Amino acid sequence: MSISTASPAAVSVFGAERVRDAAHVRGLIRQGHWTSHTSGLAHDHVQGNVVILPEVQANDFLRYCQRNAKACPVLAVSEPGQAALPTLGADIDICTDLPRYRVWQHGELVDEPTDISPLWRDDLVTFVIGCSFSFEQALMDAGIGLRHVQQGRNVAMYRSHIQTVAAGPFAGPMVVSMRPLKAADAIRAVQITSRFPGVHGAPVHMGDPAQIGIADLAHPDYGDAVEVLPDELPVFWACGVTPQAAIAQARLPFCITHAPGAMLITDLLNQQLASF
Repeated sequence: MSISTASPAAVSVFGAERVRDAAHVRGLIRQGHWTSHTSGLAHDHVQGNVVILPEVQANDFLRYCQRNAKACPVLAVSEPGQAALPTLGADIDICTDLPRYRVWQHGELVDEPTDISPLWRDDLVTFVIGCSFSFEQALMDAGIGLRHVQQGRNVAMYRSHIQTVAAGPFAGPMVVSMRPLKAADAIRAVQITSRFPGVHGAPVHMGDPAQIGIADLAHPDYGDAVEVLPDELPVFWACGVTPQAAIAQARLPFCITHAPGAMLITDLLNQQLASF
């Protein structure tokens, strides 16, 4: 998202010149001034999905991520009880630096706070998982328009029939994000996003959504619907919301995740994740 296409709400909160500054954006999120999705904010910087769970489940979850690296590419894992993530940003506090969190108990969503400091425990381990928001800037730099960014919306996300590989109690469907593109742009998007395996890489499907178990693009499971025009293909990427489906199925006694679209903005630059 360039400053000229940033949503008016984001420009109003962060300032026209500082909507691109990761530390500035993160600081205002920490203060509670932004509780919406982070698509397009600090657009040169890597954003991450977040899963926070007790240490007793951390090894199983790490194996789940390793077995499903397309949907769950791990960017960082914290030490137990540590809210800092120094490899992603010197001042990051995982308790306050997401616009909105989700709290799960026995697989049920019970709360969506903006600050999890009162819930923090010494045994909690944070996983930060690559997010497709990070390759969107590379697509836009190549002249590929993204409708949800242009309209200031969250990306549309769907539970597919593609099954992940189980590890311990974790299993379930792959969640995919969708962007409508013209055929030529879709081909170019495959080439561009293949350079970013740490943030989901190339698409997992394009074309008929029914082939991956999606009945109606107008009703995403997460995020906001966008129109697919007659001359466009829906293009689907693996999505870091996938662990939320696995967590719901595992029915863990306690777990915290990001709210879909409300990511951790890191100090890493997207270009640092390019593999070639």
